[in-house]
Amino acid sequence: MALTASDIGFGYRPRAVYATDPAKTRGRFVDEPESLTRTPFQRDRDRIIHSTAFRRLKHKTQVFVAHEGDHYRTRLTHTIEVAQIARALARALQLDEDLAEAVALVHDFGHTPFGHTGEDALNLKMQPFGGFEHNAQSLRIVTKLERRYAEFDGLNLSWETLEGLVKHNGPLVHADGSPLAKPVPQAISTYSELHDLELDRFAGPEAQAAAIADDIAYNTHDIDDGLRSGLLTLDMLEDVPLTAGILRAVRMKYPKLDPVRIAHELMRRQITLMVEDVIVTAKTKLAALQPQSVEDIHSAGQTVIRFSDEVAAGERELKRFLYANLYRHPSVMEVRASADSILFDLFDAYMADPRAMPEGWREGLDRAADAVKARHVADFLAGMTDTYAVKEHRRLFDRTPVLS
Repeated sequence: MALTASDIGFGYRPRAVYATDPAKTRGRFVDEPESLTRTPFQRDRDRIIHSTAFRRLKHKTQVFVAHEGDHYRTRLTHTIEVAQIARALARALQLDEDLAEAVALVHDFGHTPFGHTGEDALNLKMQPFGGFEHNAQSLRIVTKLERRYAEFDGLNLSWETLEGLVKHNGPLVHADGSPLAKPVPQAISTYSELHDLELDRFAGPEAQAAAIADDIAYNTHDIDDGLRSGLLTLDMLEDVPLTAGILRAVRMKYPKLDPVRIAHELMRRQITLMVEDVIVTAKTKLAALQPQSVEDIHSAGQTVIRFSDEVAAGERELKRFLYANLYRHPSVMEVRASADSILFDLFDAYMADPRAMPEGWREGLDRAADAVKARHVADFLAGMTDTYAVKEHRRLFDRTPVLS
């Protein structure tokens, strides 16, 4: 007798009534036979991890470019940290851990080399052609640009993972289809017309868990990298409400502890504080909402997996502090200027002569319209790692800016 996935039971464990049930998935854009050993969301996670885009995260900037030190976080290490926190939240709230992990693992696929600097530079160059936005680029990668499978382009992820990727920060349009804050990127609107991602509704609880896990991870670990770089100090963090109380408690309990261990103690206690706050707040929201299905989460009209008002205020203040003292620090801005120059030069070079791109990217662009050519160039540039972008610049230009 043939076995089914439900008979084997891998991954089909009990969940809360409001969790996303893999047995009730809305499926994939291209139909595929069900796996006997994995749920659809486990399969998505595995495809994401085995993708080229995932491997490239190893050499993409988080805050500090790779050559500045081996211990700074990259997009890959950040992504792994987000996935760990997302799974912890999903487990505590009885959500589908595999879906939360899949959304966390794929959420940064569309980021360019050199972090947000690269995204800003590419968006500036792409303004005449619809702009560039990393979330839309992530969708392009998993629905079109990855070329691994015989029967389809992309990774053919399940509807729930794609919906979580696109809307993990909330709805993109009003009920009447008008944009909420800014125009919906064309890549998202075009795909949603083919495979409706319900852009006016909130994402499922697993995607919400992944989104707030991202905030917890980078708010905490950017402090760690900032301290390691010397751009931040523990004394500076005593003026930030969210970190000040933690530092006082650590110093009171361990008065002779060295600064390095104090910093690590701050990190782990801050993560614990924020994770536990989300769990308590989400449980309170869920108790008030009394959702009887995941559809009730989609229709709730609010984010359910969130910080309390007090911690949210502290988190906003921490972000302001990091922008003022780390992300916009003169030394970081100097590197940003060099990174901008590299991407501007490469974009202009490829637009002027697509033959400068490698085989597999340049074909058919000689006579293509500028909009088509520009999007193709943007796809190529966005997929680059920091190291490859520098290598390409050195190949094409006599002088390459120093990223230091």
